[in-house]
Amino acid sequence: MPILENWQQWTSFLGQNVAQAEQSGMTNQVIQKAAVQIGEYLANNVDPKNEQERVLSNLWGVASENEKEALANCVVKLVQNKNLQ
Repeated sequence: MPILENWQQWTSFLGQNVAQAEQSGMTNQVIQKAAVQIGEYLANNVDPKNEQERVLSNLWGVASENEKEALANCVVKLVQNKNLQ
């Protein structure tokens, strides 16, 4: 996935999709649940392409379910804040 090769592109892509989800009426809870599912998919199926993704992958690999939810929530907040700038 070329979008995963560059952290800036990846977070921009995620931010655009989170904004679209919000505009279509999805609640933060639904968005965060989707973020956990995406994180799980990426952890199981995609090799990290850069340093930032490797850190997230390593954290995901040792995290409990609650910690994965918190990590996914942090990523959602990160891209939401990036969209506001």
